[in-house]
Amino acid sequence: MPTDGGMLKIPTKESKMSDYPAIALGLYCNFKGLLMKKYGKFAALIVVVIGTLVWLATAEMKDNQTYYKTITELGQMGNKAYNARIRVGGDVETGSIQRVGNQVQFVLAQETTKLKVAYTGTDPLPDTFKDGAQALADGKLGKDGVFVANRIQAKCASKYEAKPGQLKPGQMAPNINSGKSSGI
Repeated sequence: MPTDGGMLKIPTKESKMSDYPAIALGLYCNFKGLLMKKYGKFAALIVVVIGTLVWLATAEMKDNQTYYKTITELGQMGNKAYNARIRVGGDVETGSIQRVGNQVQFVLAQETTKLKVAYTGTDPLPDTFKDGAQALADGKLGKDGVFVANRIQAKCASKYEAKPGQLKPGQMAPNINSGKSSGI
């Protein structure tokens, strides 16, 4: 490739025909190098953007992972329970709901095990959240043994189902749409 002090030789009237392929090759290589630099920077930018999006997505998914545990299983987790986001369910113990400042404190019970819960979320508590209701608390266990919940879900009341022992054997539940009871 003919060069003059590091510069490409531009064809002139005095150039020989044998110089043209070398000059053309030099211009092509220079042009190709510029394109590669341009596309190389673009490709690097695309890789950085996609990598950042993947990292953000996986970090967010890890943050949103919630494991359902019983109160007994929560106690068996040991130190792992302090860092994990957990969902714990149980029955709200009668008389345990108390408002203390901006917190609502209550006790969840499952059979013989109990867990103190402090709700610190911004959403209002569900209407069905009351003594004896089944509830799910979503949050983290504090070092003091109090479960700090940022979300509470209460099971909907089954107001249309008959309570055990209310219906006589063979009797059908009333049809709530017509107001009349249906017989066998």
